[in-house]
Amino acid sequence: MKRVLASVLWIALLAGSGCTGNKAEELFETAQFEEKQNNQEHARQLYEEILREYPKSDAAKAADARLRELQRSK
Repeated sequence: MKRVLASVLWIALLAGSGCTGNKAEELFETAQFEEKQNNQEHARQLYEEILREYPKSDAAKAADARLRELQRSK
């Protein structure tokens, strides 16, 4: 429950704190937060969304690397 609350608060902070407008980067930051909260499955989903929706972005390159690392650590 604490993880869910922390995730909701983090997303609310991103939404209201002058985000850059770079959705791929925002998703990447959220995925990193989810990893830190030990929510690997949600992090994977976010990384996959970045690859699907923003394949040519810098965030996609980083998301691909993180997905590979998460796969290795299974």
